Amino acid sequence: MAPKVIVAGHICLDLIPQLFAATDLRPGSLVQVGPAALSAGGAVANTGLALHRLGVPVRLIGKVGDDLFGRALCDLLRAHDPSLAAAMVVCSGDATSYSVVISPPGMDRSFLHCPGANDTFGAADVDPTRLGGAKIFHFGYPPLMRRMFHDEGIELGSILASVRKAGLVTSLDLSFPDPDSPAGRADWPSIFARILPSVDIFLPSMDELLLMLNRTEYLQQIHDGTSIDTSLSRLRSLADTFLAYGAAIVGLKLGDQGLYLKTSTDSRRIRDICSRTGCDPEQWIGVECLSPCFTPATIAGTTGSGDCTIAGFLAAVIDGKSAINAATFAAAVGAFSVERVGATEGVPASSAVHSRLSGGWKRQGMSIPLPAGTNATADRHGTLRIL
Repeated sequence: MAPKVIVAGHICLDLIPQLFAATDLRPGSLVQVGPAALSAGGAVANTGLALHRLGVPVRLIGKVGDDLFGRALCDLLRAHDPSLAAAMVVCSGDATSYSVVISPPGMDRSFLHCPGANDTFGAADVDPTRLGGAKIFHFGYPPLMRRMFHDEGIELGSILASVRKAGLVTSLDLSFPDPDSPAGRADWPSIFARILPSVDIFLPSMDELLLMLNRTEYLQQIHDGTSIDTSLSRLRSLADTFLAYGAAIVGLKLGDQGLYLKTSTDSRRIRDICSRTGCDPEQWIGVECLSPCFTPATIAGTTGSGDCTIAGFLAAVIDGKSAINAATFAAAVGAFSVERVGATEGVPASSAVHSRLSGGWKRQGMSIPLPAGTNATADRHGTLRIL
């Protein structure tokens, strides 16, 4: 079956040791752990496999080395479906990227990461013949890929512009870089100015954006223990910044606060996107909403939850849903993902997501106050549309 979504960008092999409690890794200490899970990680695997599990035909484009980790990574993709490794780029001489995922129960995760072949990924690795039949091209984690942020993002801009010219809707996600790394110190406002005019759907996390827009201010807030401003006015300001840079649909992932979505009022731009995906443009022009997290049955691990949220959003777009329904479905898939340790193992078929939503799935509380006089209505699933 021809792919409806192509997921390209960062991919790595994840080694996830089972941790029984919060760890204190001190020099000379030994921390007893359980068996390690081995899985495909990074945006290509996480978002791509989540889409596959939801039932969306997908093609994966990532770069690996011709080494033991690279072969293991491709084998893991083939275990889901033999076709999923068919478009992977195997480069002799490059090391395959890997991460050691530290994910204690009930806590956010941290990573030990080797970028490997991701650092050499470029426009030449996106074969135009592999794009046929797809409606959406999603690119993930450019801050973990050296050529994607080098020279003000010229290589990434080239990829997105050429894909969009080929008739696909473009989607972009980021990742949180080490603040002291070259990616953390890159001129991201200049990169955004270059690439976002070629981005239709922009789905980063709020923390990533705050670091990239003003590194000094963000690090000072963290040092001082100052709470991050997640007021509606702050969310609007951030979304408006990236709509002005050129994106048409901006979704800000807010961790345990859910998803904030704002779309352009440029009817020509939105109609163009909807004509390519089958959505009703009247349900996407000038929409603003808050989609709180759904309450998971348990929290087994948060690895990949943001990527699964993106998969839910893109699946809803491919299915022709409204902006409000896409935000709801995205939050639902994200909640499913945290119920299992692996990044995507908890994601079921789309029919199971819809079934659980129809059963009155409860939402978690959201501590984002609405300014006095704000008009808003909640749909039957609890997504709040701001009027």
